Amino acid sequence: MSRTVIAIPLGLLGFLLYVGGVVALADHVLRLHWAWQAPFFLVAGIAWAWPAQRLMLWAAGTGRG
Repeated sequence: MSRTVIAIPLGLLGFLLYVGGVVALADHVLRLHWAWQAPFFLVAGIAWAWPAQRLMLWAAGTGRG
């Protein structure tokens, strides 16, 4: 089976779970001061990129994934 065939549904499922977790945490963070909100949303908006990059590299078979 191709790595791409595995990576696409795995990536979509992982991203949906990530978004669900961030939204659940955001409900609590929105009650806090903006100085706490800003770093949370900054990290939450960027943190998904590292695992997505690793998954894409693995699917491409570059050996770095």
